[in-house]
Amino acid sequence: MADERTILVTNDDGITAPGIRSLIEAVSHLGRIVVVAPDSPQSGKGHAITIGVPLRLDRVDIFGDIEAWQCSGTPVDCVKLARDKILHRKPDICVSGINHGANHSINIIYSGTMSAAMEAAIEGIPSIGFSYLDYSFAADFTLPKQVAAEVTQKVLESDLPPGTLFNVNIPLLGSRDDFRGIKICRQANAKWVEEFDERRDPRGKKYFWLTGEFKNMDHGEDTDVWALENDYASLVPVQFDLTHYKLKERLEAEWKL
Repeated sequence: MADERTILVTNDDGITAPGIRSLIEAVSHLGRIVVVAPDSPQSGKGHAITIGVPLRLDRVDIFGDIEAWQCSGTPVDCVKLARDKILHRKPDICVSGINHGANHSINIIYSGTMSAAMEAAIEGIPSIGFSYLDYSFAADFTLPKQVAAEVTQKVLESDLPPGTLFNVNIPLLGSRDDFRGIKICRQANAKWVEEFDERRDPRGKKYFWLTGEFKNMDHGEDTDVWALENDYASLVPVQFDLTHYKLKERLEAEWKL
């Protein structure tokens, strides 16, 4: 029964972000929702955890009857505390987002949204990170909610390996009619070409502001970047085993250690 499922909802934009409210609304019919999210924005935190300072965890009443907690730590801290101190067991699924902005290609490395989902996957919990290519606080989440509901239901109903992790990005469209569906993809070979803008504060002390340009070196039509540019939502199955298996085999054959 759907009401027997427990769905952990988290994010990196903070518990008051419109995206997490939209995600709650999208999946609330699929089970019991428990929200544990940062008390402030944590974008770009990656898989950081809090060490050496206390973590605070406070119950909040901002989603009606839904149990919700705000945490002073990172998105990964939220997942760890949810499992150990709130749920006292693994939830049936963890959904993270809906992030304001893209987390396609290399962005998964930096993303707090995806790191929260990955932490759940490390614990053997099926998990999904959702991101929407609209950075506006007033973004229309109608399409992302539809995609989130569909993918979450598919995961709950499918026989998938333990720790299944998906990275889902939803395009920003000129018209809802332009949406072409959800495409299963691979991660594009792309990166940020970064520069640091050097400035001076009012006291004359030097500081730096990170800037950069996104470069896609991958022209394949099976990538997440291609899908989003062509009005699809992208779904990338993700793993956290970073072993380069082909190189491992080559080294075993060639290197005499």
